[in-house]
Amino acid sequence: MMWPSIALLAFVTLQRLGELVLARRNTAALLASGAKEVAPEHYPVMVALHAGWIIGLWLLASGRPIALFWFLVFMGLQVLRLWVLATLKGRWTTRIIILPGAPLVRSGPYRFLRHPNYTIVVGEIAALPLAFGLPLYAIVFSLLNALVLYVRVKAENAALKSAMILK
Repeated sequence: MMWPSIALLAFVTLQRLGELVLARRNTAALLASGAKEVAPEHYPVMVALHAGWIIGLWLLASGRPIALFWFLVFMGLQVLRLWVLATLKGRWTTRIIILPGAPLVRSGPYRFLRHPNYTIVVGEIAALPLAFGLPLYAIVFSLLNALVLYVRVKAENAALKSAMILK
């Protein structure tokens, strides 16, 4: 049966496309209210990584059985993703956007982690390929994601610190 894997891949693809629309809208609103983008040079690499991850899954995972445990882990991460989106509301974006004078969000999952969205993405990049029985794929993309996140988190923390938001 191919339809479960196709349905899961379609869900993830549509979710990511919807998030890009939301991010673009939020970014435009933030910039219009005086926010500044920081360290945009890594953004195309991050987009390429995520696009490659999804495209590769379509090529390799379509029609494969889905391991229930890893599927449930992945779906649990989706609940946490919604929590992040609900907490940040209009401040959620895929870019590093600093709004001068805005306090750092410390509610929701941000009470527990400085970067919960990145933690969720780390889990997703590994869990979804593992749900399709693709451990090497999970390892390769997890390592690539770690490189991108190293650059991104470093840039984001520096931007927050320079904006006097992060102490």
